[in-house]
Amino acid sequence: MTYRLSAERYEEIKEIVVDLFVRLSIQCIPISGFEIATKLGVIVVPYSSKPIETRRLMLEESEDGFSVKKGGHWYIFYNDENEYRRINNTICHECGHIVLDHSEASELAEAEANFFAKYALAPPVLIHKLKLQNPYEIYNHFDISREASDYAYSYYQKWLTYGHRDYTNYELRLLQQFA
Repeated sequence: MTYRLSAERYEEIKEIVVDLFVRLSIQCIPISGFEIATKLGVIVVPYSSKPIETRRLMLEESEDGFSVKKGGHWYIFYNDENEYRRINNTICHECGHIVLDHSEASELAEAEANFFAKYALAPPVLIHKLKLQNPYEIYNHFDISREASDYAYSYYQKWLTYGHRDYTNYELRLLQQFA
């Protein structure tokens, strides 16, 4: 079962993403989770940089990646045997946990970080601006996985139906950021 956030929380997270992009000067498509992490001061570490036994333990923790705070610094550890698109999503997801100040694992925290990554990597207003017509075009332009591009396209279709007639303030700021 998927945890569903409130409409208000979805809006808050969208605003947080846009504020973050403006603050960190994120303005290139495809959006890079690595760039976001680096500009946040997060240390990004591939699993392969660790000894085999440590890698095994990391894979038990997560097949994709995870974040931890040690000694006042945030670290994102990620499985660099995955394809780039999946890695980028993982890094962005973990940045979501950090930015949204999640202190413990929960269904709510996962739902928020998932939405953070989904919105950050392919915002509907940018899909619209670029006049992308299908998941394949989103996949190519935003350099996200096929599965993520299907979700992004579905989300974009809902946005077209229910939300794009009047741009929100944060959407206008996002359009200006990526002008």
